[in-house]
Amino acid sequence: MTVFDHVIVGAGTAGSVLAARLSTDRRVALVEAGAAPSDTDIADPLRWPMLQGRAFDWRYATVPQSATAWRLHAWPRGKVRGGSSVLNAVAHVRGHRSDFDRWGVPGWSFDDLFPYFLRSEHWTGASSPWHGTGGPVHLVQVGPCHPLVAAYHTAAPSLGLAPIVDHNGPALAGPTANTLTIKDGRRQSTADAYLTTAVMARIGLFEDALVVGLAFEDRRCVGVRLANGTTLRAERSVILAAGAIATPCLLMHAGIGEADTLRALRIAVRADVSAVGRDLHDHLLSGGNVYRARRRVAPSRWQHSESLLYAPRGGAAPDLVVACVVVPVVTEAFAAPAVGEAYTLMAGFSHPRSRGAVRLASADPTAAPLIDPAYLTDPADRAAFLDALDLAQALGHAAPMDDWRAEEILPGPACTGRVGRLRFMEHAAYTHHHPVGMCRMGTDRGAVVGPDLAVRGVEGLFVCDASVFPSITTGPINAAIIAVAERASDLFARRAPATPWSPPAP
Repeated sequence: MTVFDHVIVGAGTAGSVLAARLSTDRRVALVEAGAAPSDTDIADPLRWPMLQGRAFDWRYATVPQSATAWRLHAWPRGKVRGGSSVLNAVAHVRGHRSDFDRWGVPGWSFDDLFPYFLRSEHWTGASSPWHGTGGPVHLVQVGPCHPLVAAYHTAAPSLGLAPIVDHNGPALAGPTANTLTIKDGRRQSTADAYLTTAVMARIGLFEDALVVGLAFEDRRCVGVRLANGTTLRAERSVILAAGAIATPCLLMHAGIGEADTLRALRIAVRADVSAVGRDLHDHLLSGGNVYRARRRVAPSRWQHSESLLYAPRGGAAPDLVVACVVVPVVTEAFAAPAVGEAYTLMAGFSHPRSRGAVRLASADPTAAPLIDPAYLTDPADRAAFLDALDLAQALGHAAPMDDWRAEEILPGPACTGRVGRLRFMEHAAYTHHHPVGMCRMGTDRGAVVGPDLAVRGVEGLFVCDASVFPSITTGPINAAIIAVAERASDLFARRAPATPWSPPAP
């Protein structure tokens, strides 16, 4: 049996951060079900839409969704060193201050996390107290923007949306160019950023290594069992950073979950923690509000989607988002125009109220789970989605877009009335790839993990990935996962956390 201080399950975003930070003075094992990236398309930021469904994707799918025309939604997740940061669109958005403050968990407010956002970053733009330099994550802001995107930015102020400098400054609402994790023109996954040659030399890296169980002695988790029969022992802690889907499944297979459900699958109950797998929620986008262009749309120099525009809807954080994409984007329900002939305004909303769950299909740890995000089952989400479509069409038909817009293809002028527009959005809805919540942290008895990220009901077992988020942040979640893992590394190493701080409001 191989012995380490910490065994980290998952070499995705959180696992890469933890392995780098904990291994400076501790024996660390990093276990990944996939392998090192080998597909050359991964490095090209323009190829991200083509990566889904390949060998390094878990290729999950939801159960039929009653509020999206009973469609099954593909849920790509990275099965590779770097996890889903190998598949994503490389956008880096921290989220709104209120996203973290409303978690209500001691130690996890925006001010608590802000020093860790800075610690993680190497910002290449103008010097600002809102940005860090010298960190592992290389951040660039799109510039100059595609001419179509520049027109889109000009359209926003005509709707009362004032420009902002970037998504990670004092304001989030308004038009701006995206901040991207690109270095030297290539995708920088979180593993690229954190698992440097020096880090790789000092950790025990186990790849193509599927974890099929957790090892316990009485109430204490002491290691993990791999599919090849190997057991890796942890003297201090086992940390599940396997991602928002795999982590709750590992807990349930270990007998940590809702007791009656586990018994029905003939899994021995170790700890009755009913919230494991519950509270699943995710961002939805629409594919989409598509326009035929008056002239050929040149390809992006960056990654097709050069701007996310967030807009207020009455709450503290902006709740609507529209992405300007220089290629046509549609779901399987529609026929896409040719690339170069059309562009898309993808509309979505930031704070869904619908809550679903991840459940086990069987006691077999290799069986695909049952994923039910319960998309649009809350009426408030349907209203928000329609408001997002209204905003996208207002932008798309604004005067600065006249030189680009030949005609609206989807939903098109024939799609009128709330019922018809909602039916269109049910078919246009697809995941923004941001699942959170299935191992929620908190101080209440219903939480799966406490503020120290320790799993309730057992010892020596911790969770650190997007599944611990009590509620979703505004925008892509990868930046927030990095900051959470940075702070968690201090907690796990028993180092004093950074002093809470953030710049004063302008």
